[in-house]
Amino acid sequence: MRVVLLGPPGAGKGTQAAGISQEFGIPHISTGDIFRKNIKEGTELGIKAQEYINKGVLVPDELVVEIVKDRLTEDDCKNGFLLDGFPRTTVQADSLDVELSKMGIGLDKVVNINVDKESLIQRAVGRRICKDCGDTYHTTFNPPRKEGICDKCNGELYQRKDDTEETVNRRIEVYLEQTKPLIDYYNDKGILVDINGEQLIEKVGNEIILSLRGE
Repeated sequence: MRVVLLGPPGAGKGTQAAGISQEFGIPHISTGDIFRKNIKEGTELGIKAQEYINKGVLVPDELVVEIVKDRLTEDDCKNGFLLDGFPRTTVQADSLDVELSKMGIGLDKVVNINVDKESLIQRAVGRRICKDCGDTYHTTFNPPRKEGICDKCNGELYQRKDDTEETVNRRIEVYLEQTKPLIDYYNDKGILVDINGEQLIEKVGNEIILSLRGE
């Protein structure tokens, strides 16, 4: 099973990616994780990426594609993979198609998790994270038993600086600008699956699994 996971910030991609990865026995590949791994290990690709990051500019598409392609040749991808955070543009999608074609494979499905903009803002602004164990809560949907204190370790809960309404709104706008053409791109190929991400987490997960199984 070879899958691309799309969805705006706060749509719950991380949670759903873990379920998909476990269900189909495929690695969850996040481009952010790949970059960090290559940079940490000092690979040639990692060094190149770090140069752009140090300059405060976006890593070029060619290098992003090269790093992803390198990751897809590893043994754990033989039975498939789940790409999260890539591709972000139709240029990257075209390049991915070319590289997969060279490998004699192609994507099976592209899952797009849809969540209303207002819901995304509400989710992000209410999010609280434990400083000690990293557990997450929400002031409305999943509040801790004691306000400001983690249920698991009694650590202090905090709000990320970028979880403000203004910042979240901008992140969503950027995502929509970049990704709308990508959604159309995969829809035209007949492999896009739209999922309502405003349901209960378990229901969203079940719908994704069923759609990937073709049920």
